[in-house]
Amino acid sequence: MTKNEIKAINKKDFAIVFSVKNANPNGDPNNGNRPRQSPFDSIGEISDVALKRKIRNRFMDYDQDIFVQSEDRTNDGFRSLKDRADSIEGLKGADSETYKKIACETWIDVRTFGQVFSFKGDKNDSVSVGVRGPVAIQSAFSVHPIEITSTKITKSVNLVTSNKKTSDTMGEKHRVNYGLYVCYGSINSQLAQDTKFSDKDAALLKKILCSIFENDVSAARPSGSMEVHNVYWWEHNSPLGQYSSAKVHRSLEIKQKVESPTSYDDFEIKVNELDGLSVEVLPGY
Repeated sequence: MTKNEIKAINKKDFAIVFSVKNANPNGDPNNGNRPRQSPFDSIGEISDVALKRKIRNRFMDYDQDIFVQSEDRTNDGFRSLKDRADSIEGLKGADSETYKKIACETWIDVRTFGQVFSFKGDKNDSVSVGVRGPVAIQSAFSVHPIEITSTKITKSVNLVTSNKKTSDTMGEKHRVNYGLYVCYGSINSQLAQDTKFSDKDAALLKKILCSIFENDVSAARPSGSMEVHNVYWWEHNSPLGQYSSAKVHRSLEIKQKVESPTSYDDFEIKVNELDGLSVEVLPGY
């Protein structure tokens, strides 16, 4: 094994079970920023993009270098992805394979989720490089129909100095009264080998999933309104895995004990055993 090679990690599957209480976990900009919800069965939804944003932020909490940083949370002063990429020695003018190698070594979110590097420039400065990441995360869905409460809000101060009293501006805030959500994911061994995503990276990801909503407080998501109850982690005994991810994910069963649940205690959760594949159950914190 050469210095730049990495031992193939075994396939991994995971699930996160978490609750939302009196919060807007993921507003839909196409629907007045109401919490995302299926129009057919009122099932709540949180997009995979929103979940990846929270994971990236938690990576930053653990002093990891992140390529896709949000405007309201950046630790290097760069205001664009291109500026951040151009700051890395060896990337400018590199061929595709070298570009991918340096990017994956530099940023943990690139070697985790992958990234499309597409920057326009002159003939010698254009970049078009794609990286496929090994960690796949699905959107989270509530296991029962959710109820959404909307409240009117008003502006009580003038935006600019004026002798006239301005009319109050009306708006709306929306919240999910209570919802229990589940999100599934997996780690592909072959792609992990391509990006050099290691077992050490997987261990950090597992830790982060248990606290994915920490340091994510906002007016829409007050402190304590989103809580991870358990992370279920399956580690196969080979890179290819003993079972398909679909079969592993189906082994987690969540059933309502009451018609209108209002707490985690209103559900029965069990994991059906798969021969030769154990599950590690980690509590949220």
